[in-house]
Amino acid sequence: MRVLFWGTPAFAVPTLRALGEEGHEVVGVVTQPDRPAGRGRSLQASPVKEVALEEGIPVLTPERPRGESFEAEIRALKPEVSVVVAYGHILRPEILEIPPRGSWNVHASLLPELRGAAPIHWAIARGHPVTGISVMRMTEGMDEGPVIHRVEVEIQPTETSTELGTRLAEVGAQALIEGLALLEFGLGDPEEQDHGRATYAPKVSREVARIDWTRPARAVVDHIRAMDTVPGAWTDWNGEPLKFFRPSPDLPEDAPAVDPARDGAPGTVVAAVPGPDGVLGVQAGDGVVWLREVQPAGKRRMDVGSWLQGRGAEIGTRFT
Repeated sequence: MRVLFWGTPAFAVPTLRALGEEGHEVVGVVTQPDRPAGRGRSLQASPVKEVALEEGIPVLTPERPRGESFEAEIRALKPEVSVVVAYGHILRPEILEIPPRGSWNVHASLLPELRGAAPIHWAIARGHPVTGISVMRMTEGMDEGPVIHRVEVEIQPTETSTELGTRLAEVGAQALIEGLALLEFGLGDPEEQDHGRATYAPKVSREVARIDWTRPARAVVDHIRAMDTVPGAWTDWNGEPLKFFRPSPDLPEDAPAVDPARDGAPGTVVAAVPGPDGVLGVQAGDGVVWLREVQPAGKRRMDVGSWLQGRGAEIGTRFT
């Protein structure tokens, strides 16, 4: 089929590549404009744009995907179907209706659960044991369209949003190919969602990423795993943000023996072991959260043991 592809981040790249590998003709790519990035703040193309240019695919980068001239550009490509993967803008009905076979979205959840911008983050943050991919026909409502194909994926106990996103990107690529085959050969009828079961996954902000130490230890661990690299779960330490990674609600087996004072107020450091096997224990609402990596403000991400050997927190310090 003649496919118009919409996508921006690295998550969308496996699907773009899979379309070409399966013999579909990608007639054009719509992605976000180049944005400043890095220390020099030089303009940088999106991962999808970089791949499209490598493959010789025409690229459109509108600030907003709307207007008569933009619609004319889309129509001139004569797409049979649109495929949307983490593009970054809501598409208007007049855009969605241009391809005769419709516009289809690869969404990283088992719809109607986790509609919205950050389904991978919230699946982990809310302690879901499974998530997946839904290939959905796009409608005017946010992630409300009928689903032609679903693939369930188990979330691993220590998996971060970054790791899960990498896995789901590959699963999503295969799911889209399978969904297009069902569409092309008339082998599947899109299933309407049960809107009464819908849950939502709003965009993750820096404020949302702040750690609430009064919550149960398991919930704090899931929150840190979910926020991971971007935006990064953080707490206040000496008036500056401090990010944490690689959490566990249980004392790691290879850590030196410690006897934390478990009656400290939430956010209190109850164990601080420096060195190669370093670990930091912080009191949560019903237990201790054990941490292996940290990132102080303006510094690189490092293991907790190295940070504690420097000027890291001591037992009795309280994070807020």
